[in-house]
Amino acid sequence: MPSTYEPIATTTLGSATNTITFSSISSAYTDLRLVLVVNTGGNGNDVTLRFNGDTGTNYSNTRLTGSGTAASSSSLTSQPYATISAGGLSTTIPTMYTVDVFSYAGSTYKTALGSAQEDKNGSGAVNRSVNLWRSTSAINSVTFFNPSGNFNTGTTATIWGIKAA
Repeated sequence: MPSTYEPIATTTLGSATNTITFSSISSAYTDLRLVLVVNTGGNGNDVTLRFNGDTGTNYSNTRLTGSGTAASSSSLTSQPYATISAGGLSTTIPTMYTVDVFSYAGSTYKTALGSAQEDKNGSGAVNRSVNLWRSTSAINSVTFFNPSGNFNTGTTATIWGIKAA
């Protein structure tokens, strides 16, 4: 990573769970980068996140997906979480997700750009998402979760702080 990126925390799951939370995030950075490497193993297929434990309908999402044979898009408002990716993932091949959160400590609504490259048991897809969290609170915790299953043992999540981006 560039010298402006500083690792804040990393966790590797020792057992399957549907949530991974980073808390007590310092406001010392300008932006955040979240990286999740997961194999859902057939236990569900959604990757979503929440900021500061907010379960209200304060999130909006626009997503573009391409599979090599088709493209689709969706737009949702008043959601209880930000959606990074949704769809049937590989049961054996890990998928990497990245989320960039801009001006996370500022006093305006928060924007998060998500990216996923997915293998779907022999066919693939790419997802790009733009999420809006309608809150002016500084982000001090982030929770990845899978509302329809678990993240398998060995899933790794890392949060990076970006200085003077």
